[in-house]
Amino acid sequence: MHNYPFTLMQVVRYDEDGNLACKRPMWLIAIGEQRHELSLLDIYQAYGVRYNIEHFFRFGKQRLLLASFQTPEDVREKKWWQLAHLAYAQLWMARRVACSLPRPWERNLPEMKMRLISPTLVQRDFGRIIRQIGTPAKPPKRRFISPGRRKGTKLPPRPRRKVVVKSQQTIKPP
Repeated sequence: MHNYPFTLMQVVRYDEDGNLACKRPMWLIAIGEQRHELSLLDIYQAYGVRYNIEHFFRFGKQRLLLASFQTPEDVREKKWWQLAHLAYAQLWMARRVACSLPRPWERNLPEMKMRLISPTLVQRDFGRIIRQIGTPAKPPKRRFISPGRRKGTKLPPRPRRKVVVKSQQTIKPP
C-alpha cells in the first residue's frame, strides 16, 4: 500500500429526523499526489459529477462514433478521441441556439414539454446551425480527375503486432 497512497472516506447520510437515509455507508477513495489538496466535501461532490462523465461516454459511443473507430496505432486513436471531444464541445456551445426537433413519438414526452435540449436534439439541429453561421473554409475547387498513385506503386505492408489476449482472472482464496 505504500506505493499507492490514498485517502479513504466513509459517507453516512442521515435524513432530517437524524435517521439513517441509506442502509449501508458509502466508501469513496481519493488517489493521487494532490489528494491532500481536496477537502472531504470536494471528494463527495466530485462523486456526484461522475454522472456527467458517464453520460458523455454513452452519448459519445452511440452518436459520435467514439467506439467505432478501430486502429492499431495509439496516436490515431488519441486523435479520434480528441475529434470526438471537439464535436461534443461544439454541440454544448450550440445548445442555446438549437431548436427542439423531436421525433413524432417524442413530442408528448415530459422532457420535450419542459424544453430541455439534450445533446441529441442539438445534433439533430446542427445542420441548420452550421448553415446559419457559415463556415470559414474556402469553397472547394474542382480538380477534375486526380491522377492517383503511379502505376506499379507498392505500399509497404502494415507492421505485424502481437495480439493481446485478456485472460479471465481467477479469485484466489485467502
